[in-house]
Amino acid sequence: MKCKICKETAVVALRSHNAAFCAECYKDFFARQVERGIESQKLFTREEKILVALSGGKDSLALMLELARQGYNVTGLHIDLGIPGSSPAARGVVERFCARHGLKLMVKEMAAEGLAIPDVKERLRRPVCSACGKIKRHFFNKAALDGGFDALATGHNLDDEAARLFSNTLRWDTAYLSDQGPRLDGEDGFARKVKPLWRLTEFETANYAFLMGIEHHYAPCPYSPGASFTTLKGLLQRLEAAMPGRKLDFYQGFLKRGRPVFARREEEEGLELAPCESCGYPTSSGDLCGVCRIREALKEAQA
Repeated sequence: MKCKICKETAVVALRSHNAAFCAECYKDFFARQVERGIESQKLFTREEKILVALSGGKDSLALMLELARQGYNVTGLHIDLGIPGSSPAARGVVERFCARHGLKLMVKEMAAEGLAIPDVKERLRRPVCSACGKIKRHFFNKAALDGGFDALATGHNLDDEAARLFSNTLRWDTAYLSDQGPRLDGEDGFARKVKPLWRLTEFETANYAFLMGIEHHYAPCPYSPGASFTTLKGLLQRLEAAMPGRKLDFYQGFLKRGRPVFARREEEEGLELAPCESCGYPTSSGDLCGVCRIREALKEAQA
């Protein structure tokens, strides 16, 4: 099998693109896909400051490295969740990665905030994954705003986005369908959120990470049941195997024809936001935001 570009021996074959690439040409392919994703959706410019959420997984680390290689002004942010075994390993990977490549890194420890995830799991009578996601989003947004960053970038890839779109469509969740996409503009106390890997599958990102020698954290979270989302991803993988390129068609078709419709409807219905009385974070659920309600619940459980 020969590389589509230089005719050397190929190391990666992509049925969805009807192409195969050698190692160097594949890195160029990956870079072009990231660049195309950024420019087509106007995610950000090289003059802007970008905060990249780094979990320690291959996607976020690959994103950080590629943005730095393309000359963007990037800083990493790692949220240390305080989970025994898992969190120290993930944090170590992120710190070694940033040190190796000379990249700026911020670390936010949830234990110091009184929100270590084991404590949340033990004392709250609610699904820990929901609470954990709420806490991470809160501190991602806070760090982006407090640090004067123009955008917060996450490593969500095409598989993530297509599965999320599939899930929201199955439930016809109009609120989520209205704001799903590679760019969510910042307003009312929220930072701009962007997903530069939206054109690339998990397989494609994994190949890039391997070829670039990126060490990554791959152990699943011990608190995650890994049920519904994994099932939806599996269904889409089987569809992609039978019909290469269908995932990207599905997602791009939504961005072009579906999202504008749902966005207009959500704009008409409106959503009242007000600052949280404790931390000032925007909330639509009353006097306290979700994270401050978790804080209060933890205090009550400790009393």
